[in-house]
Amino acid sequence: MLMIILSPSLHSFPPAEAIKSSHLDSYLRLPSYQASHSSKDRFSFRKASGFRNADECGFTDRKITGVCDPSLVHVAITLDVVYLRGSIAAVHSILQHSLCPENIFFHFIVSDADLETLVRSTIPQLKFKVYYFDPEIVRNLISSSVRQALEQPLNYARNYLADLLEPCVRRVIYLDSDLVVVDDISKLWITNLGSRTIGAPEYCHANFTNYFTGGFWSDQRFSRTFKGRKPCYFNTGVMVIDLVKWRRVGYTKRIERWMQIQKRYRIYELGSLPPFLLVFAGRVAPIEHRWNQHGLGGDNVKGSCRELHPGPVSLLHWSGSENRVVGEECNEQRRGIQLAGERGGCGGAIGSGVNNFSTVMKISTYISLL
Repeated sequence: MLMIILSPSLHSFPPAEAIKSSHLDSYLRLPSYQASHSSKDRFSFRKASGFRNADECGFTDRKITGVCDPSLVHVAITLDVVYLRGSIAAVHSILQHSLCPENIFFHFIVSDADLETLVRSTIPQLKFKVYYFDPEIVRNLISSSVRQALEQPLNYARNYLADLLEPCVRRVIYLDSDLVVVDDISKLWITNLGSRTIGAPEYCHANFTNYFTGGFWSDQRFSRTFKGRKPCYFNTGVMVIDLVKWRRVGYTKRIERWMQIQKRYRIYELGSLPPFLLVFAGRVAPIEHRWNQHGLGGDNVKGSCRELHPGPVSLLHWSGSENRVVGEECNEQRRGIQLAGERGGCGGAIGSGVNNFSTVMKISTYISLL
């Protein structure tokens, strides 16, 4: 089992702030990095035990031949020193709750640090590859946002997965670094996308107009892009992507075009999300809400806590403005997670999702949450 060792000073962080590797190198101990601070000011990851396929997976003696093996489940996650703890926790949670963990291949997107050695030493048997994303590709396309964290180039790496990953990779699950999976990821992998290029949980009750400026809606050159569509908000932190269709249509160029328009006309305020909405909203294969209990940690604009989705939860996503639960009102959010777990089904078996509060608390200890 993977454990994260925190110094006493880190335990005093606000809840969920521990997802973030705050102060960067001050708290990181990479194999190739000698920190200038004392050992009490750092943390490290203990080596995880092996994860083996269950008998139900079949072909246990069959050896995976490489990244192009058709039996693989492909998961893409960004890695950087700021959210490294969150990324490692996400990976471990996926493996722990998977019936066939040996069939999962991770595609790690990096742009600023040599993290491969750390990942390999933490989970030695992990199937993964590291891909370098050049920040200069998007630096001149990024506009200022309501949160500085949303302006980081690596947030835009998801736009380029079709170019970064091997052509033989036909489908990928993209996950943000600030989440924990408590269900079998293969259930998400087999999502039927139909004619769509991406699948994600949609939230059609949200006021979609709020994601763009008044200038956008008043200018027919821009607002008519949604003509004939019924656009709904979706969170880009959890997506199933058909890379074959993406490459064929050339969606990366379409997203870049909207980013260029944003630089000139300021049509939205929220980082990398709006270009995805402009291209895909109303054209998304819907996925159950249980696969993205997002908004934990507060609203991105006001910082207030959001209401939780009803029903069981398969994925907990700390996508809030400060990645922490703040204020008395968020006690209701904690209770909501407990209630969601109590409604989630039976047993605590692999792949059953969150089904009781003790499970939630066990998961949360990976990253000192709640």
